[in-house]
Amino acid sequence: MSTPTLEQFEDEPERASAPHHSVFERLYTGTGGFGIVSRRRVYYALTAAFLLISILSIAIRGFTLGIDFAGGSRIQLPAAGNVTTQKVEDVYSTTFGHDPVSVQQVGSGSAATIQIRSDTLDAQQTAQLQNALFDAFQPKDSSGAVSRNAISIAEISETWGGEITRQALIALAVFVALTMIYIAIRFERDMSIAAIASLLFNLVVTAGVYSLVGFEVTPAAVIGLLTILGYVLYDNVVVFDKVEENTRGVLHLTKRTYAEQANLAANQTLMRSINTTVIGILPIIGMLVIAVWLLGVGTLKDLALVQLVGMVVGAYSSIFFAVPVLVSIKERYGPVAAHTKKVLARRSGAASARARAEAERRVIAATGRRLPEDDVRAPTDSAPRPGARPSGKRHKRRH
Repeated sequence: MSTPTLEQFEDEPERASAPHHSVFERLYTGTGGFGIVSRRRVYYALTAAFLLISILSIAIRGFTLGIDFAGGSRIQLPAAGNVTTQKVEDVYSTTFGHDPVSVQQVGSGSAATIQIRSDTLDAQQTAQLQNALFDAFQPKDSSGAVSRNAISIAEISETWGGEITRQALIALAVFVALTMIYIAIRFERDMSIAAIASLLFNLVVTAGVYSLVGFEVTPAAVIGLLTILGYVLYDNVVVFDKVEENTRGVLHLTKRTYAEQANLAANQTLMRSINTTVIGILPIIGMLVIAVWLLGVGTLKDLALVQLVGMVVGAYSSIFFAVPVLVSIKERYGPVAAHTKKVLARRSGAASARARAEAERRVIAATGRRLPEDDVRAPTDSAPRPGARPSGKRHKRRH
């Protein structure tokens, strides 16, 4: 049996002496147990995948614009008696030889109506469709009498829809610009860059989900998107406030790096972000249920969908994207980069000395004898302690 050597013990991985905690315990304590910053490459790859899918979907599939943006005709009739969306769609298809853009029920009970969205119809086509729907369903007006007036038709021109689209884009651009100005004033430069990157990521991915799933983009969806960008800004402010608090004075210390303090801040705000997101999406899910299954209100549905997607994406981006981006910027140059190198170098030297001493102790315990002086000498990068006495051999030579 071969005798164990110093190198065999020194090369073994160092075992952590700290107790292991469950995932939920680490979540609630926020003690830095999750390596968010240290695994930033994983989150960068995930973020890049989200962006790539979203951009490809927007470029290839585009958006399903609502009638307020694209223009067209909107036809409504009471959903009473034997009137169903399928029957109304069949009447439209029989009349014109093609399907409408969409047919949906809006509202519930006696106030329910069937809404048809189609391309722009001229006066002759409008009268033709109104007659066909009246002959098929004999709808009644508010007084209870059978009347053609129970079928309402509204025309939205493409010019008006284009104007609405332009106004919505202007409002979105102004909001994003004001948000960027606020972030630049509120935070330091690097935090501003990270927060703006998180904001743009949230905007692109939310738009990509709408394109990918085929949600109809309506004015309510645009309003919801503006609301969500405000939520993302709030979440970034909360996280960066904690990062700023944890990293204050870190350059004067040698125990922790900026990245480790930022990672601790992300862990400390992680549970708060999860709680805020869950509490926020529960009423949104309730709104979706009420809008789709009970009331059939399209406006509520569009507003709820964009808020649901945006809040989930925003919670991810503020923790797993904004904080790693901030650390990556800080560590590229400047005092934080120099401080990080100094802390890691000091930590490497101390770990080397501890590993050597531990290896020596284990070899002595296993063999029952000390190693030759050359094998147990300290690493070349370790300096003697201040005030240390000379070794015994040299001391004897003096006398």
